This record gives sequence, structure tokens and C-alpha cells, in this order.
Amino acid sequence: MDALPESWTVWNEQPGGRVILAYRPDVFDADAFPAPCLPTIYVTNGSRANRPGAGQYRTEQWHATLFAEPEVELANETREDRDAAVDAAVEVAERFAAGEVDYRAAYRHPRDGFLEELDALTGRDA
Repeated sequence: MDALPESWTVWNEQPGGRVILAYRPDVFDADAFPAPCLPTIYVTNGSRANRPGAGQYRTEQWHATLFAEPEVELANETREDRDAAVDAAVEVAERFAAGEVDYRAAYRHPRDGFLEELDALTGRDA
């Protein structure tokens, strides 16, 4: 995680398990934006099946998944082991911080203030 862009923070890391990265928690806090508005990357080997509670079941594959907010998935990278998924998470974090992830396309009803702040922080407003 040494290569993690400075705009990202290790929010939680379980030894040998799940990792949660948060984007600019100093900006996207519950005071300035609704609580779900904290871009995160989860590294996990939980099931990605689309049913309640599926994520608690471990699989053989690891995922680095970027969310703009809990129900808005922006990217998912699948890897064979945790170390490779952590590396993928750093790559996704770099792309996001550089403005290379199109988060606006993921919204049907955009949160304008939230997306405008992301544009400014990632350089997409230029």
C-alpha cells in the first residue's frame, strides 16, 4: 500500500483479509455530504452474487471494487489472490485520483454537489 495515492486512506485492514480504502474522508464527511458519499475501494474474497448477504461467503477469487457510494459500483478487478487484488486496488485508486474513472455515467439521478466536488478533486472539471 506504499504506492497508494495520498488522496486515498487505508480505512480498515484485516490481516490476510478484507481491506477498505477511502477517498478523501476529510472532504467527503457526513457533515458536508450525505453519509453514503464516500468513495471506497473494497478488497475482499466475498461472493459477488446479487443477493442479500452473499458477500459474507468466501470465494477463491479476490476483488478490488470501487464504489462511488454503497450501491454505485464504478469498477471491479478480479484477481487470484489477496496480494494481487491489493495491487489492483492501488491501480484503481490511481486511476480514480487522476480523473480516469467516469463516475458520472454510473448515475441516473446524479448528486450534483457530490459529483462537482469529485470533478474538482480529480481534475475532471478542467
